[in-house]
Amino acid sequence: MSRPSDADEPRPPPPPSGDSPGVPLAPTPGRSATVRTPGLYILSLSVHGLVRGQDMELGRDADTGGQVSYVVDQARALARLPDIDQVDVVTRRVQDRAVDERYGAPTEPLAEGARIVRLPFGPRRYLHKESLWPHLPSLVDQIMRHLRAQHRAPDIVHGHYADAGIVGAHVAKILGVPFLFTGHSLGRVKAARLREYGHDEAVLEERYHFARRIEAEEGAVETAAAVIASTRQEVDEQYALYNHYRPERMVVIPPGVDPSRFTPPDLDETAPWRSVGETPRIAGEVRRFLARPEKPLILAMARPDERKNFATLLEAYGRNPALRERANLLLVAGTRDDIREMPAGARRVLTEILLLIDRYDLYGSVAYPKAHSPDDVADLYRMTAMSGGVFVNPALTEPFGLTLLEAAASGVPVLATNDGGPRDILEACRNGFLLDPRDAEDMGHRILAALEDRPRWEGWSRAGLQGVRTSFTWESHARRYVDVARAVLGEVGGMRQAAGRSRLPGIDRILVANLDHTLSGDPEALRELLRALREVGDHVGFALTTGKPLPMAMDSLAHLGIPPPDILVCATGTEIYYGASLTPDRSWERQIDYCWDPERVKAVLTTTAGFTLLDDEPATRFRLRFRPLAPHFPHLQGIRRALRKQGLRVTATLDLGRDLDVTPVRASPGLAIRFLAYKWDLSPDRMLVTGDSGNDADALEGDMLGVVVANHSDELEALRDQPRVFFSHRSHAWGILDGIRHYDFFGAVRIPEHHEPLLETTTA
Repeated sequence: MSRPSDADEPRPPPPPSGDSPGVPLAPTPGRSATVRTPGLYILSLSVHGLVRGQDMELGRDADTGGQVSYVVDQARALARLPDIDQVDVVTRRVQDRAVDERYGAPTEPLAEGARIVRLPFGPRRYLHKESLWPHLPSLVDQIMRHLRAQHRAPDIVHGHYADAGIVGAHVAKILGVPFLFTGHSLGRVKAARLREYGHDEAVLEERYHFARRIEAEEGAVETAAAVIASTRQEVDEQYALYNHYRPERMVVIPPGVDPSRFTPPDLDETAPWRSVGETPRIAGEVRRFLARPEKPLILAMARPDERKNFATLLEAYGRNPALRERANLLLVAGTRDDIREMPAGARRVLTEILLLIDRYDLYGSVAYPKAHSPDDVADLYRMTAMSGGVFVNPALTEPFGLTLLEAAASGVPVLATNDGGPRDILEACRNGFLLDPRDAEDMGHRILAALEDRPRWEGWSRAGLQGVRTSFTWESHARRYVDVARAVLGEVGGMRQAAGRSRLPGIDRILVANLDHTLSGDPEALRELLRALREVGDHVGFALTTGKPLPMAMDSLAHLGIPPPDILVCATGTEIYYGASLTPDRSWERQIDYCWDPERVKAVLTTTAGFTLLDDEPATRFRLRFRPLAPHFPHLQGIRRALRKQGLRVTATLDLGRDLDVTPVRASPGLAIRFLAYKWDLSPDRMLVTGDSGNDADALEGDMLGVVVANHSDELEALRDQPRVFFSHRSHAWGILDGIRHYDFFGAVRIPEHHEPLLETTTA
């Protein structure tokens, strides 16, 4: 066991060189590394769906929608500013024969100073977002590996949607940098809307896992230095439903639209509604459905999702004979080869569309093309404008609605749901009507009225064009974003990596053992483990974690005859010490001292939540331990809710079903261990982490090699299916030795992986 000996905090080794598992931060092709003065480096996370910069497959499924376009366009816009040095859009690497091979490329340039970085986590095959959650801890470790390999940490981490929200929050905590969050679609709002429409709550939970998603959103909002929303309604009526909602941290920055892509048609002034130039390819696909293709088009375009509410629009059209006579309906509902092979949700939506067309005998009046390319989208809007038609968004919920901006930029009037983003867009653009998405009769009347008043249609068309140019540009979005980023920088004391020689020489792996009940409990097993550590050599480091404060931890080491470890993590991950000199890691202290208000925590838990503060242990600066006054432990979610509602940004964990530990929001044993891995340039698969209780859970997840001893508490049973968590049948240090043999950790190191061939079929 190697240990530092000086009084100063150990310094991390120089950045790695040679082969490394991450993606180096190199200039984008065609970009000179000397052109820009170094500016901000932004890490933007969007982990689900199929993300690429060209030929986006928007509408392919429920996961590949407007968020993909938003994140990519935002990255490009930011990269154009001199304040920004680099934007990395981090997403999932997918290797599946059922999807384009480009989704397996490690990187893809987006623009000068912006790129997509694809990192592997979980199986190779494409997975829908609900199936990704068990693999998200692995992505945290993959991101940390990537950042260490490229020799640079981001200035800002930005998570998009709940899944990237929980990942980005963890990464920002480990690095000590500000975190920004954009929810796009919030689980609490979506669940409420679906319940309003009669969906069974148990079925909704089984399909969408709302409880897990909402807790992730709560954690992301709690961690975020700022929450970026697209509309004021989103802030006031959606984020306000969350326990840690704080208006002062909510920032409204509307997204933009690409004016080079979405433009009005070039119309023949002598023959209105007829364009000058070639007929677009997609026009032929649309016209083959229609008996009278010259009529105005009512365009609706969205992925086939129940929330998009195509059914009510069809009801509105089918039940209004005058509207059917006046216009054709064009439904662009993603792409498909065979409805029977689509995911269940999309299959239900498309089947209902076909049944409603048949019920109202709409053949010859409704077009529903099977496929369209990204290049067709702008042509579809222009075709609608040429015909004198309108764009309709009848969604039950709409966080923003980029399609409304695209339509407006193409000269098409808009009728949209009276929910979320459309309110702000139509207030700014004044180019249409708001609709009640539940009232099919009124919807039909309003669409007909919009089509029949030609002067008003022309006024709406002009107003929409002007409104987009004035209020919804990516340039203005990017400039406001940089203002927010600059404002939150400095709020968090990030890791200060000093150059210099490592004082943990020669270590290429570390055994991390929990002291209480994992390492201790069987003297013979402990002696055997310590003997094995002495014999293996100095290339294996030894770290201990414990919920105890430092004085009690040292008493335990002396009592058990354990020599000082290389690293000691105390007080539930809030304190890090090195070697026999017990040198504290001051950078970790600076990093976690963020919004920490222990006196208010004590007041909330002891006066309103039924806890008593344990004072039988030496005081620690960053860890409070409580015990419930009632015989049964309160529900942990309720405790977290009470703390969040008071504006407290903390981590609350249950230990052995008996005590409640409360630490700063940026501290936990798992975060401390990942901080050490990043700081000391240790790959996650060279860290063997052992544990027995709930406080060990976040350290055991992810790409580190985990061992759960047989005398573990029930809180760890949820990890049993994780490929890198080994459950030993032996207790205490015998279980640790069992895990060392399982992984061959003192030898070549065996790493369990998801062994899956490239698949011919997929659920996508």
